[in-house]
Amino acid sequence: MMAFMVHLKAVAHLRGRGDRIARVTFRGLSFYSRVVENCEDVARFNETFRWPIASRLDGNEMLEIQVYNYSKVFSNRLVGTFCMVLQKVADEGHLELTDTLTDDNNTSIQTSVTIEIRYQPMDGGAGGDRDFLDVPDDRDGMFAFETDSLLSAHSPGSGTSPRRSLQGSIPTFRKAGRGVFSAMKLGKIKISKDDHKRGEEPAVLDMDDLDRKAMRLAGSLEPDAVSLASVTAVTTNVSNKRSKPDIKMEPGSGRPVDYQISITVIEARQLMGLNMDPVVCVEIGDDRKYTSMKESTNCPYYNEYFVFDFHVPPDVMFDKIIKLSVIHSKNLLRSGTLVGTFKMDVGTVYSQPEHQFYHKWAILSDPDDITAGCKGYLKCDIAVVGKGDNIKTPHKANETDEDDVEGNLLLPEGIPAERQWARFYVKIHRAEGLPKMNTTIMANVKKAFIGESRDLVDPYVQVQFAGQKGKTSVQRSSYEPIWNEQVVFTELFPPLCKRIKVQIRDSDKVNDVAIGTHFIDLRKISNDGDKGFLPTLGPAWVNMYGSTRQYTLMDEHQDLNEGLGEGVSFRARLLLSIALEVLDTTSPEILSSTEVQVEPISNISESATGRMEEFFLFGSFLEATMIDRKIGDKAITFEITIGNYGNQIDGVSKSSSTKKKKKDGESEEEESELVQNSSEDEADEEGDLVSVSCTPLMRPVITDRNYFHLPYFEKKPCVYIRSWWQDQRRRLYNSNMMDKIADKLEEGLNDVQEIIKTEKAFPERRLRGVLEELSIGCSRFVTLANKDLPQAGRTKLDRERLKSCMREMDSMGQQAKQIRTQVKKNTVRDKLKLVHNFLQKLRFLADEPQHSIPDVFIWMMTNNKRIAYARIPSKDILFSTVDEETGRDCSKVKAVFLKLPGKKGFGPAGWTVQAKLELYLWLGLSKQRKDFLNGLPNGFEEIKAAKTGPGFLYGPPVSLVYNMKQVFQLRAHMYQARSLFAADSSGLSDPFARVFFSTHSQVTEVLSETLCPTWDQLLVFDDVELFGEASELRDDPPIIVIEIYDQDTVGKAEFIGRTFAKPTVKMCDEHYGPPRFPPQLEYYQVYRGNCTAGELLAAFELLQIGQGGRGDLPPLEGPTDSEHGPVLPVPLGIRPVLSRYRIEVLFWGLRDLKRINLAQVDRPRVDIECAGRGVQSVLIQNYKKNPNFSILVKWFEVDLPENELLHPPLNIRVVDCRAFGRYILVGSHAVTSLRRFIYSTPDKTTNNWATAAKLMNGYMVLANGGSQPRSSPVLSSRTFSRPAGDVIVNLEAEPQVRKTDTVVKLDAMSDAVVKVDTIEEESDKKKKKKKKKGGVEEDEETDERVLDWWSKYFASIETLKETLRAQEAAQAEAEDREDLEIAVETTDIKPDDLLLKGSRAKDKGKDRKSSRDRKKGQAAGDGADRRPLKAKVDELLVYNKELESEYGNFEDWLHTFNLYRGKAGDDDEHALDDDRIVGRFKGSLCMYKLPLSEEITREAGFDPNMGMFQSIPHNDPINVLVRVYVVRATDLHPADINGKADPYIVIKLGRAEVKDKENYISKQLNPVFGKSFDIEATFPMESMLTVSVYDWDLVGTDDLIGETKIDLENRFYSKYRATCGISSNYSVHGYNVWRDPLKPSQILAKLCKEGKIDGPHYGPGGKVKVANRIFLGPTEIEDENGLKKQTEEHLALTVLNHWEEIPRLGCKLVPEHVETRPLLNPDKPGIEQGRIEMWVDMFPMDMPAPGPAIDISPRKPKRYELRVIIWNTDEVILEDDDYFTGEKSSDIFVRGWLKGQQEDKQDTDVHYHSLTGEGNFNWRFVFPFDYLMAEEKIVISKKESMFSWDETEYKIPPRLTLQVWDADHFSADDFLGAIELDLNRFPRGAKTAKQCSLDMIRNEQELPTISIFKQKRVKGWWPFVARDENDEMELTGKVEAELHLVTAEEAEKSPVGLGRNEPDPLEKPNRPDTTFLWFLSPLKAIRYLVCNRYKWLIIKLVLALLLLVMLGLFLYSMPGYLVKKLLGA
Repeated sequence: MMAFMVHLKAVAHLRGRGDRIARVTFRGLSFYSRVVENCEDVARFNETFRWPIASRLDGNEMLEIQVYNYSKVFSNRLVGTFCMVLQKVADEGHLELTDTLTDDNNTSIQTSVTIEIRYQPMDGGAGGDRDFLDVPDDRDGMFAFETDSLLSAHSPGSGTSPRRSLQGSIPTFRKAGRGVFSAMKLGKIKISKDDHKRGEEPAVLDMDDLDRKAMRLAGSLEPDAVSLASVTAVTTNVSNKRSKPDIKMEPGSGRPVDYQISITVIEARQLMGLNMDPVVCVEIGDDRKYTSMKESTNCPYYNEYFVFDFHVPPDVMFDKIIKLSVIHSKNLLRSGTLVGTFKMDVGTVYSQPEHQFYHKWAILSDPDDITAGCKGYLKCDIAVVGKGDNIKTPHKANETDEDDVEGNLLLPEGIPAERQWARFYVKIHRAEGLPKMNTTIMANVKKAFIGESRDLVDPYVQVQFAGQKGKTSVQRSSYEPIWNEQVVFTELFPPLCKRIKVQIRDSDKVNDVAIGTHFIDLRKISNDGDKGFLPTLGPAWVNMYGSTRQYTLMDEHQDLNEGLGEGVSFRARLLLSIALEVLDTTSPEILSSTEVQVEPISNISESATGRMEEFFLFGSFLEATMIDRKIGDKAITFEITIGNYGNQIDGVSKSSSTKKKKKDGESEEEESELVQNSSEDEADEEGDLVSVSCTPLMRPVITDRNYFHLPYFEKKPCVYIRSWWQDQRRRLYNSNMMDKIADKLEEGLNDVQEIIKTEKAFPERRLRGVLEELSIGCSRFVTLANKDLPQAGRTKLDRERLKSCMREMDSMGQQAKQIRTQVKKNTVRDKLKLVHNFLQKLRFLADEPQHSIPDVFIWMMTNNKRIAYARIPSKDILFSTVDEETGRDCSKVKAVFLKLPGKKGFGPAGWTVQAKLELYLWLGLSKQRKDFLNGLPNGFEEIKAAKTGPGFLYGPPVSLVYNMKQVFQLRAHMYQARSLFAADSSGLSDPFARVFFSTHSQVTEVLSETLCPTWDQLLVFDDVELFGEASELRDDPPIIVIEIYDQDTVGKAEFIGRTFAKPTVKMCDEHYGPPRFPPQLEYYQVYRGNCTAGELLAAFELLQIGQGGRGDLPPLEGPTDSEHGPVLPVPLGIRPVLSRYRIEVLFWGLRDLKRINLAQVDRPRVDIECAGRGVQSVLIQNYKKNPNFSILVKWFEVDLPENELLHPPLNIRVVDCRAFGRYILVGSHAVTSLRRFIYSTPDKTTNNWATAAKLMNGYMVLANGGSQPRSSPVLSSRTFSRPAGDVIVNLEAEPQVRKTDTVVKLDAMSDAVVKVDTIEEESDKKKKKKKKKGGVEEDEETDERVLDWWSKYFASIETLKETLRAQEAAQAEAEDREDLEIAVETTDIKPDDLLLKGSRAKDKGKDRKSSRDRKKGQAAGDGADRRPLKAKVDELLVYNKELESEYGNFEDWLHTFNLYRGKAGDDDEHALDDDRIVGRFKGSLCMYKLPLSEEITREAGFDPNMGMFQSIPHNDPINVLVRVYVVRATDLHPADINGKADPYIVIKLGRAEVKDKENYISKQLNPVFGKSFDIEATFPMESMLTVSVYDWDLVGTDDLIGETKIDLENRFYSKYRATCGISSNYSVHGYNVWRDPLKPSQILAKLCKEGKIDGPHYGPGGKVKVANRIFLGPTEIEDENGLKKQTEEHLALTVLNHWEEIPRLGCKLVPEHVETRPLLNPDKPGIEQGRIEMWVDMFPMDMPAPGPAIDISPRKPKRYELRVIIWNTDEVILEDDDYFTGEKSSDIFVRGWLKGQQEDKQDTDVHYHSLTGEGNFNWRFVFPFDYLMAEEKIVISKKESMFSWDETEYKIPPRLTLQVWDADHFSADDFLGAIELDLNRFPRGAKTAKQCSLDMIRNEQELPTISIFKQKRVKGWWPFVARDENDEMELTGKVEAELHLVTAEEAEKSPVGLGRNEPDPLEKPNRPDTTFLWFLSPLKAIRYLVCNRYKWLIIKLVLALLLLVMLGLFLYSMPGYLVKKLLGA
């Protein structure tokens, strides 16, 4: 180890008197000297600083010393700096000098510094050591980058971040990413000496003062430096001896949780096959559900919703497979044929943003035929909700069908759309080390009789992947089975299933049991980047862990073997490998099925997995305390095992194969006798060494009532184990390096969060420091990993992983550098998020998928029974000669807490510590064994085992004896705790704390009935003996454990939580004084199991007792306080400084108090208490009659700490006063943080609008109680500094009148009026209007009469969607640029800015159409064009959440405090506290420092009785008319067996209940209610409104689906005016009629009066002035008759809509809106059961009555009739062959239908025997249907089945299906082709048959489309298509049709007949005479056959016959004639 030391002697020639401090920096790591107090011209520091360094000193490196004048209050002032280049030191190794300092301007000053520098190149003569032989020589090379990068940054003032030396320990406390208060201030540790053999004592450096004074220093130090040093010092060990303990105790996994998976199957498209009847089957694990069947269509529309509920552990849930399959013609009798399936695991869905896929298309493929390609698409939504997740469903309104299938595939980001088939080969080679699985009596009997000693296990391996299972063969009776088989899966690649599950099982006649399970995560064994690699693994050994190895018939921990929860023992290891081959599906010899195959494979060589090496594991038990009292009476031993080595009880019985291997030094299992120190010595080249794996038995000694400890005082037992494993350390080294970088990063991030949380200065500097560390760490990793030499057993995965890790780390380093430059004060939080992603990535990379050495288990045993265990990953204790590669706990003392195994460890049992060990562990190659004791605390002697041979150099000790011991006094200053866990049924606890240190423990006093105890108690532990060297103890004291309990009168105290702390140590030669002493109070996070259970405020100091005894210690102030008796209070220097505060309490009322002990609460009172002082409310005389308080405001004064972070909580308790002076506690609430109630005096610059007192988090409380919650984006952060001129606000008024109108963006700071011309936008709109798609003229005017409330609603939803889209687009753009700064500027539409309404938001939305949309080939204006233009529809606001979440719960001045009672749940998630709520207290608090400035109290109208709560309304009962509008519900949880529900609404308010049972909506999960309900109520008695949705049942009671609760009172009194939303426009008639009884002008006048502001003054020309703002607006209004008259209402409304811009009291008034509220069911807490859209209006009864409720009843569908005339067909393919002639012909007819199913199908007559494919029909179809224009859906009502009680309403898209068929008489008709026309968007028909082609279907997206609802009448030619065998579309015919749409009224006026019937008959088609039936008129047929076809043939035949006859006659008569001629007769 090399070291660099600086001895800082003195600084001379200083000016003036003062305290001085120096800072010495080398290689970026700074140390501070102690403060030299009150020195004049010479400051004698006399301190030595030591840097352990890993690379040689380079001549160019620098040393920097800075001297400061130290100040406790102000920032330190720099005196001067000394810099030197270390050239001379590097050459000579030693240098002394005195030199002058330089000031900021680099000029030399008088002050000089005297130093001595030493540099030891390699101490300890390690050069000759054989360990260093493996290490390459050029160690400077490895580190060169590090020094350069630091030097380059070291120019003065550039502010690099100092880092700890790389050799300094990297902390090992993992805080799972929480910002913990001082997470564990374990770290205040100083640099330690590394080597106890060195004689020279360095002074110990102190980083602690920095922690305290950091922020005072901040002024003058380099900016990054201070923050780094100070905060890192807090949590980091710089010393090397101890590692940090893990704070979380309970096993996290394995415990079942609630999950709900909801799947909506919407529709399928392009299914392969003709005329099918498809059904969709949804399968998750073993649960199946089916949709209904749709007949003869290959694009069925379902829209069916399925919900699956699970209660399983997360691992099990995420491995379940979701399988969607489409089945053709399934019915009761047959299972149907599979068309295609799609599968994906639940984990993939859960890892999506929002845990869901929404409206995505799944690609179906056929598992039995992998050559086939895509079998169709299925559109669905899939969402997975765990408890407490809330899913943001995109808004479900009239969804325009996303026709872009390819662009919306159901695949996670980054997975290609075209997935290929691949084979996954899982090769199972062999296993070893299996436990016995069979101890049946039979087996023992057999053994006795036959003497047969077979191995008692019959293993086989089962592999599960993507829902399929494969098994190897069973190897009978073998502990070391050899399979050599491969299991082959065929699956699409990349697969959507993350994990392969490999399980060794024991085959048994009765049932097979798992021996061990291992999961292989495909993401870890492959990389999908461009330089990535396919999944590959091994051949490598994987270790399996599970239950303990003794076999019992019913293994209680069997779950562990199934892979649930953390294994508690090694089970076996399995040699396997994985390979993947992507298939070329075109090659002919491929197997087309995806069945799992199992095939034999060849053996692999022994060396394939690496060279066998002997490893040595050493452990020493320094302390065993906190042993649970249940086991305290028996002798205890601790056993350490690694694999099966060291396992005494249940290792494996001897196996013949082991014996053979022994000789080669390769034994896999240590023989069991060997382990027990038996006589069978093992020959070893180094002499005889037998493993000792257990500590000697020892009886525990009592510590206190709960715990015992083992008396390991000076004698510490040791264990050591030799074991043989393949040498794969390289894997672990790489992952250790990454883990250490990640630990350091996590620590840094926690610090940054801490700084942000505690609002200290400069978080950005610390973050820069963190990023600097990260980039250096990354480049260091690349350097070291590069040195990786090829060694035996390296697999392909090793090589690929190394490459990809190096690439990742390199790019991460670069990004970190880049981000570092962008960290600014305002971007810290964004950057923090980015850096958190780095952390996750690092942790992911560090997890090595190929195991090597199994983990180490430590078991505590009594009577040969295993009681409790700890599991330590072997990589954490693995030794390496390179420091970065060493495990984080190697050669360190670690506090290890033992826990109960398996399920026993769940819940309360798992919270108690079974034992706490201080344990030292070292694991490494035996040949590197020489250093294994280096990390132990110094000062021990080794005691070797009696029998070690002479040849054994480093014989391990059996025990260590410490002869050095130090005596200390520990002072624990226990000040207070807060937010503790409620342990009693009263909802409070009686807490006391127990402090454990070493073997001592003490208890604070019990404080009864509180969750926030202030003990204010000093516990003194005298004479604590600690073993080891003094200086080491100073740097590395043992940790203190603090446990908090609840005292119960009966029985044992109940555990509340636990935390750890490290004391600040003072040695006897140190001065007790600043900066380290007295220590400061700090917060420690208290944990109970895995969840936080409060915070403890305390300080701990450990003071060494020297020769002088206790007299030398700082004196303790005796018990000055008589009350406390012997209890010592926390001394003055440590307890916080107090000031006087006044806390004013507003008592408003109590609500919803539940019964206590069955009695009603009648006379409640509220007691407020804070820091021992308090105030009581008046009694409420009769809670039922009036639950409000009669006296509103009271106050009390109290002394609180100056530091706000230390403020104690304030307790609110409600008691009920019963007869005879009894008081019963009803419930309590603790306000943990008072910060939001602190009143800060107003800012004087605000020009005397300034009674506006600001509350800290942007609430403004003032005379009118106005306040601005954080969530509304408008104003919270602005202060109006110059209200000088008047600011004019103008709204786009009536665009059709004034085209040059202006929109004004108002900037609150300026007086200017910013004008934006809207002329261009107008013309744009015009253009758009003109050129609609395909150039169809759009109707210019939207007819006023057509518009109703729903038009407004749908228009608003469209806006909401557009805004969300724009937001996403802006975000995506920002992400593309990787620069989140940009996001801050571009996304000026935050979700909350949905408040920006009207044209402005819309134009913004349009401009910012996302680039992504454009890519998908949609024109940018597309979305806008589809709808009739919205310019004229007034809108409301649709919030996709509850209204209160938008307005800070309406707690602007009235806060609601939930009162709790009863024990808090024992559940992980703090069993939702809702069950414990027993009522609510309404009121508020305001606290301020005394004395208060005069101005406030002097203001006019100040009522001293009301204190800070001026002008709040009175709280007398008030009558209100409540009008509830329920629009609709979405995604209800199905309540009936058929997967549907019959919902209806129930509304409760106080005692009134409205049930709307008779209007239930049948079988609907997305019901539209469209109802309003009026209820009269009296506040405050009836103020909680419950809206529930119930499911109607014919028999039995109706079930609650879900309910939502609304607190109306807070809304009513809120200054956001939530009584009746303010609409965007004022009109007196029509759909947008004004709802409020008060007109806008009256509301405005009222607001101005209440807020005491000037106005409103209406001026000429449409102006109004309020305060100093001028608003412009229109001044005319039209009444029903179209007459115009003057009005001021528009102006007033303009002001109201911009009320947030009014200075001082402006706030956003609630607009006209619809809110979306989640429905919850008490039986399924935390999981949404659907959502309901609604809003509430409230009208006080003492005001004028409101008008009638607006009508929002659902739109009635409009009746239409579609008349389709089929004129002709052409080019229809010919299917039949003629009997006689073999000619092709077809008997054509056309079938058509409109509604989803074919119940209304209509057929034409048949055109027989078409020879050309031409058919003539002149046939009319008539389809009447009901249509909803707004939603573009047809509505059908029908009974689902004959058993249905009533009709169910369906909504389906309007699609006309036309099919062409070939009629057959004796067999089924043949389907030839079809076309489906979406009546809203279908291509225009071609003019002639020639122009009609397949392109009309293929390029549907590009072609102009038309809508029958606009065109009314269309005629043309359309193509019929079908798919051929290769799934290609082919043209199968053309049809000429005419579509004519008429309304029901028109249809009545001009009726038409079906077919060719009357009225209005069509003429008969002119068909050729060939179209008839031959068996009806055979003669005609024959005539036709003969005449038509064979006419010429017959003529030819006749002619030929004639010729033949002639010839015949000729031949016949020829001879006779000849004879005659010849003879001349």
